[in-house]
Amino acid sequence: MTAIVPSAGLVLPPGGGRTMAAAAQHVTFKVTGAHSRAASTFEVVVPPGFDVGAHTHTHSEELFYVIEGELEVLAFEPLVRTPDRWREWESASGERAVRAGPGTLLFVPPGCPHAFANPGGAPARVLFQAAPPPAHERYFEELMDLLAADGDQIDHAAVAALRLRYDVHQLTPLRYEPPCG
Repeated sequence: MTAIVPSAGLVLPPGGGRTMAAAAQHVTFKVTGAHSRAASTFEVVVPPGFDVGAHTHTHSEELFYVIEGELEVLAFEPLVRTPDRWREWESASGERAVRAGPGTLLFVPPGCPHAFANPGGAPARVLFQAAPPPAHERYFEELMDLLAADGDQIDHAAVAALRLRYDVHQLTPLRYEPPCG
């Protein structure tokens, strides 16, 4: 599918764009494949207790910019890809997962293992870009449908099948364990 590029730019007011929400995630589509041939851009609210799980993409690259709140993040090849607890991974050069606050930028080239989680008590807001479009747009639409249908429970088999269709190769599980209270 070829992206349609309008002859004018795009200006969105704060809060503008198409929003999809579930307990485990809140995504606002800002720039889509209908606007850009280069990348899709989203604003994502990551609730406390959400862990995307470590994963890779064969063909796409991603950029994350923390606007508000804090996340734990990583973007490196670990010495050992253990099937759980990516926060304990370490790279050959000694890199480890880090706490990312406002202003932190994470760039992920194709093939690079990466992950983020919100272990804190407040939501984090992230500007997220995926290239090329529009695969991640479709992925988010289907993921949000799965997350909304399951409430606090995640159908891991359905998420795994969805991720394989969209070049998301899961290394550790996606989790959503909201804090009590």
